[in-house]
Amino acid sequence: MRLGISICALLTCTGTTLAAEAANVSQPYSIWMATSFLFKAQSKIDRHYVAGVLHEGMQKAATLHSNTTLLSGVSTAISSLVSSDGTLTGWDPDYYSLDDIRIGNNILYFWDSEGRKEDKYKIAAGHLRDQLNRYPRTPSGGFWHRSPQYKNQMWLDGIYMAETFYTTYTSYFEPENTTAWEDIALQFELIEAHTRNKTSGLLAHGYDESKKAVWADPVTGASPHVWDRAVGWYFMALVEVLQVYPKELAGYAKLKGFLTTLAEGLKKAQDQVGGWWLVMDEPYPGKKGNYIESSGTAMFAYGYLKGVRTGLLDAGYRDTAAKAYDLMVQRFVKQEKNGTLSWEGTVEVGSLDKDASYEYYIGVPLSENDGKGAGPFMFASVEMEIWKGT
Repeated sequence: MRLGISICALLTCTGTTLAAEAANVSQPYSIWMATSFLFKAQSKIDRHYVAGVLHEGMQKAATLHSNTTLLSGVSTAISSLVSSDGTLTGWDPDYYSLDDIRIGNNILYFWDSEGRKEDKYKIAAGHLRDQLNRYPRTPSGGFWHRSPQYKNQMWLDGIYMAETFYTTYTSYFEPENTTAWEDIALQFELIEAHTRNKTSGLLAHGYDESKKAVWADPVTGASPHVWDRAVGWYFMALVEVLQVYPKELAGYAKLKGFLTTLAEGLKKAQDQVGGWWLVMDEPYPGKKGNYIESSGTAMFAYGYLKGVRTGLLDAGYRDTAAKAYDLMVQRFVKQEKNGTLSWEGTVEVGSLDKDASYEYYIGVPLSENDGKGAGPFMFASVEMEIWKGT
């Protein structure tokens, strides 16, 4: 079930200052892109992870630049998803998909930032957390990406969708729960053990612990290719989880090691123009049909910038991120005639429900104004604006 409610509708913002801001070319890119999206169909709020990512981008931009009107609109949009008794609209507690956990980040943000007064947010987040206690797992303890479609499969995408929420929830409500902290680290450890290429430092899209999928490597269970957005989700997950993971626990050092290894691998994989290829494993960069893709590029830029700012990564990676950011502004940010911005170059989807072949990945169409790319671009813009003081 999806709500057809946009922030613009909730604010009745036609003709308001937000409309003027969207056409103001002198403003920072984070705000410019965020306010531009208020007038696009893609800004409609629902509990899907794409809406969650897009609205987090808006929230980050509004917070940095003290845009109370925009922030209030995002808050109202998220609130519209949760009834007074804490029921998350359309959510089925017996349907297991890690994608459905991601909205918990938005809920927890506003519960915390607005004084921890909204019990309905705490209740809704608790329901999402409780589902993880009974969630189907691989024999080694990893969350299935979705049940029953992807039995015994773990995808990089799912690490971002579940572990960022799982970590934040644990830090707020169960900070002494070492079992939970160890479980969070385990999810990363399993992905690393099965999908990391020790030569390139990159990771395959996912793996099947049963090795029954048509694409599964007979030894590792890994899928055959490195898909940029999957790695982008994973890179962001490492950066976000390390913000709150207890440093005194053994898992922290492991996760930080995973991050630094990936950061170096991504730097080596960056194309000379500044972005990253859709299919990243050799010999596919530069091959016919392959292309520099915008969502992965935005995710990597954000991960580098926040990783450096928070002391997780060496400062030299800022140059890597700046090169990527410049490319995004030049190639993927489109200024419309009315002064608003659009976002281009994002692949619509990437899944392991097919044969996971090179031909599959390059055959998926691009999607204009896709929140999976525009949201991370806002994330990256906020970090760039913090760095530059703009």
